Amino acid sequence: MPTLSRRAFASALPLGLVGGSLFGGGMIEGASALAATPATAKAPVSVTPLAQIRIGRFTVTALTDGYADMPYDYFPGRTAAEVEQAAVAQFTARAGGVRFLFNQYLVEDGERRILIDAGAAGSIGQTGQLPQALAALGLQPDQIDAVIVTHMHQDHMGGLILGGKNNYPKAELYIDRRDVAHWTDPAKRSGAPDYLQTSFKMADEVVRLYPRLQAIDGEREIVPGVSIVDLTGHTPGHIGVRVQDGGQSLIMVSDMIFPVVHPGATDVFFLFEQDPAAAKAMRDRFFPRAASEGALIAATHMPFPGLGRVVADHGQMRWQVADWALQN
Repeated sequence: MPTLSRRAFASALPLGLVGGSLFGGGMIEGASALAATPATAKAPVSVTPLAQIRIGRFTVTALTDGYADMPYDYFPGRTAAEVEQAAVAQFTARAGGVRFLFNQYLVEDGERRILIDAGAAGSIGQTGQLPQALAALGLQPDQIDAVIVTHMHQDHMGGLILGGKNNYPKAELYIDRRDVAHWTDPAKRSGAPDYLQTSFKMADEVVRLYPRLQAIDGEREIVPGVSIVDLTGHTPGHIGVRVQDGGQSLIMVSDMIFPVVHPGATDVFFLFEQDPAAAKAMRDRFFPRAASEGALIAATHMPFPGLGRVVADHGQMRWQVADWALQN
């Protein structure tokens, strides 16, 4: 069990809320209980949310670039009404749809700082907060030694090229070769729908602005204790990152898990997924294994800080929020 601690947190502890589901049984979803504020308050105090855990010698800090609400009809495999009903049952329904957080994770071992993903940087929803989150830790982007991009969708790489410049000038950049090939292919770009064009454009900019980009092949170790996990399906080169030391581990699974619909069903997708069949096959393999191992997971779009576990409950997979705060 990791040693867990807290540096700062904008809301109360995450709670597991039990709700019925149209996806095959009860599911648990994370939610943040907002602290009560006096009726006379003009606006809530804005605090950059940060959450820290220890994985052996590593300190892993959850940060967030912001959020966006994804319309209920963005989830092929279920009707909009079914997705909304599931969100209502989990007490997470919003007028705009399913709320996606954009979580990033900073991994430090006292020698290197590795950032996993760089956020949407204002390209979608209410985003662009990652620089402030880093600043709250006393860090500037030029103090990051490496950035691992889990895949080349705009919400994972926008912060790399905000303002048309290399925003992490001293960082080595790691992206799976299959994703680089896909997102820089003019033929694939010309045949892609409008909602993917921003990702294609950003991919070209990333390649142009980051000469130190390393297009990596398959699973490999970046530094001792930080390794790539192949989770292809959501995109051709979709990867996760395992942080492991001292018998403890954390797997950052990026877009393997979406709120409301996962892990209770693997035949529900997200509009942006390139290969639904491959995405389903990967989830069919990964969710049972994660449940059997009790793996601690970090997920980009789950409620902040995105930490939890996939658990099997009477044959039904559900998300269990990790008890991460104020632990010894």
